[in-house]
Amino acid sequence: MGGHNPGIKLLDKDGKRIDGRGLYDLRPIKMEIGVLKKADGSAYLEWGGNKVMAAVYGPKPVMPRHLANPYKAVLMYRYNMAPFSVDDRKRPGPDRRSIEISKISRDALERIVMTEYFPNTMIEIFVEILQADAGTRCAALTAASLALADAGIPMRDLVAACAAGKIDGKVALDLKKEEDNYGESDMPLAISPRTGDILLFQMDGLLTKEEYLESLHLALEGAKKVSEMQKKALKDKYKIETLGGEDDKV
Repeated sequence: MGGHNPGIKLLDKDGKRIDGRGLYDLRPIKMEIGVLKKADGSAYLEWGGNKVMAAVYGPKPVMPRHLANPYKAVLMYRYNMAPFSVDDRKRPGPDRRSIEISKISRDALERIVMTEYFPNTMIEIFVEILQADAGTRCAALTAASLALADAGIPMRDLVAACAAGKIDGKVALDLKKEEDNYGESDMPLAISPRTGDILLFQMDGLLTKEEYLESLHLALEGAKKVSEMQKKALKDKYKIETLGGEDDKV
């Protein structure tokens, strides 16, 4: 969060946001499965102005070998923002933020992926942010979950994520870049939709107890909507393959 900027109005007199959405509306979301032929599983996600590519490789031999676990697979998660993904060109390579997001995202997925089925192996998950528009960690986890499913990795559930926050004194769902930069708070979370377990939870900014509870409820409901979109994207992809394969896609 960049802190509230009194020079920027995030809500108009009718309560509409700068992109025309209501307070409780998600940005447009598009999901595509199996977009990379060389990966074992992949997904492409557009979420508002975010554009995210996720690829999964494995299970495969662990490198370096001393990291191997005889009881389960080692999960590797790499979140990276491309240098051209933001207005001010980003220095290539990992920074403190991407390392932190990689760690908490891996921790979330480790509770879902059935790593015990693949001892002495590794599963690599690479997520590249091609274009950033706030909420990238939620978009990245959502895409990574789809790529894992596409790779046929056994999971207890999909991981669905969404954020809520506070702009111009009002709680709102799924903040975009200007709202994230100039709003008062941001609360990203990820869930296991089947159980309702929260797998990732963070908060930046200040909220009253009532605003916190409203933001939590809103983010949970948003994540459930994202989960339905994930299931539809997977069903659509495999329905097409069952009916006649990629070459017969209309």
